[in-house]
Amino acid sequence: MRSRMAWAIFVLVLVLIGVALMRFNLTALHEPGPAETRLANLSKRYFIHRASRHGIPPRPQDTKASIERGGSHYGLDCGVCHADDGRAQRPLGQWMYPRASDLTSKQVQSYSDQELFWIIQNGIRFTGMPAFGNVETSDHVWDLVNYLRTLPGDSQKGDSTN
Repeated sequence: MRSRMAWAIFVLVLVLIGVALMRFNLTALHEPGPAETRLANLSKRYFIHRASRHGIPPRPQDTKASIERGGSHYGLDCGVCHADDGRAQRPLGQWMYPRASDLTSKQVQSYSDQELFWIIQNGIRFTGMPAFGNVETSDHVWDLVNYLRTLPGDSQKGDSTN
């Protein structure tokens, strides 16, 4: 009796999952709902945190010079999607799905330096974020991380988006 009830519940759960999946749509024409966005962000943060705990090389010693180098590389590597100010206002970044992140937002700035390094070096699958690890040196990636930390945050902007 008890095993029949367990099987019935199991089948019911499978049916509900099946119905939910039939309603799921992969279109990028519409913004995702709050549950999808929350689940995607939680998953992304977990996997980035886990992956960034090991194998991150040391950062350059001269932070000021690193920031300057990062600023000169930013326009070529990042500005195409995230715009010169990091707020993702370029057409290419706006038409991606998910949209290119506002690099000045609290959400992005709350990543640790090691997590940002990992993101830039490895990219994020199923997003528009490319991996620079095969084309840039570790010092170059650290230069970009150090530069990103100098972008004006939400409190220094007139209005906050994202």
